[in-house]
Amino acid sequence: MNPTPKEDAVQDVETEGRTPRKRRAILAAATEVFLQHGYLGASMDEVAAKAGVSKQTVYKQFENKERLFAEIVGGTSDQLMDGLQQAYDDTLDGAVDAREALRALAYRLLQSLTADNVLQLRRLVIAEADRFPEVCGAWFTNGFEQSLDALGKALTRLTERGLLRQLDDPTLAAYQFAGLVMYKPMNRAMFAGTRQRPKPGELETLADQAANVFLAAYGSERPAS
Repeated sequence: MNPTPKEDAVQDVETEGRTPRKRRAILAAATEVFLQHGYLGASMDEVAAKAGVSKQTVYKQFENKERLFAEIVGGTSDQLMDGLQQAYDDTLDGAVDAREALRALAYRLLQSLTADNVLQLRRLVIAEADRFPEVCGAWFTNGFEQSLDALGKALTRLTERGLLRQLDDPTLAAYQFAGLVMYKPMNRAMFAGTRQRPKPGELETLADQAANVFLAAYGSERPAS
């Protein structure tokens, strides 16, 4: 017996619902596999098994391993940008004390960017930069670079409220702030691995010092109005 139009419609809705779920499951599984084994060691069979789908479904959704890798890199870049923008909005917009605002932002960046999954992904992207320069380069340009441009704009708004002195190059100031915050823990993690965790109180100290050094260069010479 042929299905009725109503049954066809139900099947279409169910298929449309299953496809996004399968795609999300594949991306989650692939991220885990790539982080654990690297690009060359990652197996599409293992991705399919972890996602609970057939290998044919993986290839139907993503064509090949390179495309799957590109989707993971692009998706995490978008998540990174969204998270950093939210951090700027939460800590800097509406701030009345530059030191407190910058300290809060520094600590939030330290917490989020030293998370194991972020560090592992960063290491994976760096490792594959020569193999996939466009894909891996986009992780920086669409994530960190755009986020630092956004931070420069947020710092400019602090200047406009009298909380910082005039910034000749807001984006450069944003890079300098990020460097003060992240250089030590990020480089240690890149070389020593994610098991080398910050000591108790270390992130708070780094956040305090980053805010103090940044304000030594860019702090306002007049009180906020």
